[in-house]
Amino acid sequence: MASEPASPRVKSLPEFAMSSGTMIFRTNLNCGNCVAKVRPHLEQLQGLRDWKVMTEAPEKWLWVDVDNVTPRQIADKVAAAGFKILDPIPDDKPAPPTPVPAAAEEPKTSYTPLFLIVGYLLLAVGLLEVSFGGFEWSRAMTHFMAGFFLVFSFFKMLNVRAFADSYAMYDLLAARSRPYALAYPFIELGLGIAYLSPVNPMIVNSVTLVLMLLGTAGVMNSLLNRRKIKCACLGTVFNLPMSSVTLIEDLGMAVMAGVMLVVGSH
Repeated sequence: MASEPASPRVKSLPEFAMSSGTMIFRTNLNCGNCVAKVRPHLEQLQGLRDWKVMTEAPEKWLWVDVDNVTPRQIADKVAAAGFKILDPIPDDKPAPPTPVPAAAEEPKTSYTPLFLIVGYLLLAVGLLEVSFGGFEWSRAMTHFMAGFFLVFSFFKMLNVRAFADSYAMYDLLAARSRPYALAYPFIELGLGIAYLSPVNPMIVNSVTLVLMLLGTAGVMNSLLNRRKIKCACLGTVFNLPMSSVTLIEDLGMAVMAGVMLVVGSH
């Protein structure tokens, strides 16, 4: 009985000329942990504009958008993380031979879900203030932040692993710590509960300020590098683009936490 041919190793990949545009490779990157391990190696590559691993596909496609990069350079970075590119697809054939099922395709990019959620939160906070008989800024901000973290953590928890994969694409700490990326939805849940409880507000606002500033730094880094990636603020349920809207969201929460820290200290 003839033995099955072994998958080609990285060192046996043919040399291709410098390429610009899209290239897709079949890999053995099976899960989010694999993606997290290869990230620091792949993102050292000069000329890499964007990349994604389709771990949900049987072929585990590695999709890259590059400028003057060879397949061998990409393969070497993947190999440095302990993984393999099983067969390169030249850039003159950018689409994989087996199309990704329609169910796996991402929805259209839209900010509508984010604006609707923020609008509903503002409406709920406004109605609460009316029920109290007068408007108080510190109370309103506390309730808004509680609702924000509770709602946003809910969407992240619908698929924690997928959220962690997406979040690690741009968050500075999540890119280096898989446990942190997985724990982040639960941290947000804890903050939401804390804002509605008698927990020391100085501690709660300090934690929020640090987290939001970390998030702001990651978003700003992605925007400055013009990376076209998806924002994970609502998990992976909605396809929200990474843009200045995400920056304003994180920075706004950081400002509110900072204001409440200042007000609470007086």
